[in-house]
Amino acid sequence: MQLRFVVKNSELFFDDIFKVKNVDPDGKKFDKVSRIVAWSERCDMFMLLDVNTEIYPFNKDEKFLMALSPSLNLNTQDGLVSIQDKFEYIMCGRLYKIADGGSSNPGLKVDIYASFGGLQMMLKGDASHCVKFGLDRNLLLLIRKL
Repeated sequence: MQLRFVVKNSELFFDDIFKVKNVDPDGKKFDKVSRIVAWSERCDMFMLLDVNTEIYPFNKDEKFLMALSPSLNLNTQDGLVSIQDKFEYIMCGRLYKIADGGSSNPGLKVDIYASFGGLQMMLKGDASHCVKFGLDRNLLLLIRKL
């Protein structure tokens, strides 16, 4: 059963279903924060993400929908639609770095770095999935467990 959130003519920068492969792979550094390692199903993207696990804990093998958006209101054929109620965990941040992913074909892989009040995200994969990203842009990270 596909639970993917779809908005026609959306302004979402990115969305996919991820599976947690590991939690705190380098050991727990902070009491209330964990770093999750996850892979996306559709786009085959790798992600490292710091999450306040005191409010929103993650376990290995859990699946979740993650979206990156410039706004909580998206333009659709029906006008502006709020997506806030569709997600359980939301962080506001800024995209601060876009780098060549170190592939033998430099144009094919990209690393996207964002900070959400000090909590970091690194998203790595095919550059074709990251064409809507822009350096130094505000960004909302939205998550809902499946």
